[in-house]
Amino acid sequence: MLNPRILLTGLFSLLATATAQAQTKIVIATVNNGDMIIMQKLSKEFEKAHPDIKLDWVVLEENVLRERVTTDIATRGGSFDVMTIGTYETPIWAKKSWLIRLDDDLPSSYDLEDVLKPIRDGLSNDGKVYALPFYGESSFTFYRKDLFQKAGVTMPEKPTYDDIAKFAKATTDKSKGIYGICLRGKPGWGENMAYVDTLVNTFGGRWFDENWKPELTSPEWKEAVSFYVDMMKKYGPPGASSNGHNENRALFATGKCAMWIDATVAAGYLANPKESKVADKLAFAPAPTQKVPNGAQWLWSWALGIPASSKHVKEAKQFIQWATSKEYVKLVAASDGWTAVPPGTRKSTYEQKEYQAAAPFAELTLKAILAADPTHPTGKPVPYTGVQFVAIPEFQSLGTQVGQNIASALVGKTSVEGALETSQTIAERTMRRAGYTKK
Repeated sequence: MLNPRILLTGLFSLLATATAQAQTKIVIATVNNGDMIIMQKLSKEFEKAHPDIKLDWVVLEENVLRERVTTDIATRGGSFDVMTIGTYETPIWAKKSWLIRLDDDLPSSYDLEDVLKPIRDGLSNDGKVYALPFYGESSFTFYRKDLFQKAGVTMPEKPTYDDIAKFAKATTDKSKGIYGICLRGKPGWGENMAYVDTLVNTFGGRWFDENWKPELTSPEWKEAVSFYVDMMKKYGPPGASSNGHNENRALFATGKCAMWIDATVAAGYLANPKESKVADKLAFAPAPTQKVPNGAQWLWSWALGIPASSKHVKEAKQFIQWATSKEYVKLVAASDGWTAVPPGTRKSTYEQKEYQAAAPFAELTLKAILAADPTHPTGKPVPYTGVQFVAIPEFQSLGTQVGQNIASALVGKTSVEGALETSQTIAERTMRRAGYTKK
């Protein structure tokens, strides 16, 4: 007679094997930003509620993520079931039928109308939604109240770039490792160019005229980029050409920067005393303007989409709906506090009294997102949309090449004029080859 204990052990082993075999693995490619790291941590709750789904994470630095997911989706590689993509890629890829539509079978409890309209529109093509926002952002100015007070300067309600240059000089103390201004310098269309584009916009410049002719050697571009390079050389940290969003956020959080103009999403991290040494000294102002208000602050969303090559669309949809839901916002609040919840996506988040009390940046963030206008990104007429990018497929490569040239000017390898002349030549060639302008 067989031992009952052996029989039971064998039965449990068979059940465990069957469960493992029944699990569907979905592969998620995401960026290494703080909010996504929280999502990865809390995803254990999703797996508990969906024991038939196993999540496999591929977490990458921003430039690497963009390169990997673009290559995979364009070649229908099928490496990923969920991709972290943004306001730039989503409409372009949807038009090419590279993405699965996500708004056609959402449960009513998801409440798509609760998602802020500018963010929802930015993730749509032809009125249909192809990615759901994990968080949304604009840009504004972070600054240190204590350093401003010590320097005897006051941030106005609506700062100009002339103000910023004056404040950067007043608050720089290199002997103590404090720099008046920290800005993105790492090359990339979504890294240094996300910031530089807003600077060029408000200085009155544009990428292209109404006939798609590049204008990178215009007086406005020269003035804006010269301003950026000059200010960073005088008052910025060493090695600025290696600093993207995450590196600057770390510099500010450890007390190295008096000011930082960047994504509003960083406010939750910097206002959290567990993460930031300057949480109690932090203040916010709108993104600076100069000659025109247009395009001074960007509009972006990091969102979750499903490539058409995914073999697990049903399970991928379940995960995306969970990670972008009202319930997920509450889960983050319970786990990490209200300052850490994903900002910029849902009206209901901004209606929460707990969020309003915990997040002094909430109202300014919402105003910035609602005020950003991708359809009028410059003071002059343009044939494109997008504030910190140009919404054409060619921009991913073009913007990165221009970003590399500007980074070269920042480190002194070339002059600003040389960097812009090279960039103009690349842009002209790109637009001719793509058929925007005549040969």
